[in-house]
Amino acid sequence: MDSEGTEPRVVVGVDGSPSSYAALRWAVRYAALLGGVVEAVAVWELPGLYGWSAPAVDLDLDVEEAERRMRQELTDVLGVDDADSVRSHLVHGNAADVLLRAAQGAEALVVGSRGRGGFARALLGSVSQHVSQHATCPLVIVRPDTQ
Repeated sequence: MDSEGTEPRVVVGVDGSPSSYAALRWAVRYAALLGGVVEAVAVWELPGLYGWSAPAVDLDLDVEEAERRMRQELTDVLGVDDADSVRSHLVHGNAADVLLRAAQGAEALVVGSRGRGGFARALLGSVSQHVSQHATCPLVIVRPDTQ
């Protein structure tokens, strides 16, 4: 993720949840107002990898397939033209830590209020709560679109 560019950057976390899609749309609109670019960051982490037990999942991730699926997801949410203007990044690690690093020097970090995991009644997900306490740039937390 290029933090050395001269154009303003808006970093957005994308995880396939309705609130991350709303955050993505918000980030694209905001970046257009700034004349900047959107960097969509999807993070993957293998459950159980850091615990005492062996992981219960296959450690081989088809990165090319995951990147293709991410590009398709961006197109589905934004349409072809807007999706083509978004820089996508698929990164391994802890979601909050990866997003905080990616957002260094950015105009804003945009995340959904709740991701794919968590409790339905929680106001904020664990990632949005963590980045709200540690972000070094302005943070926008977007609730999912209501139908």
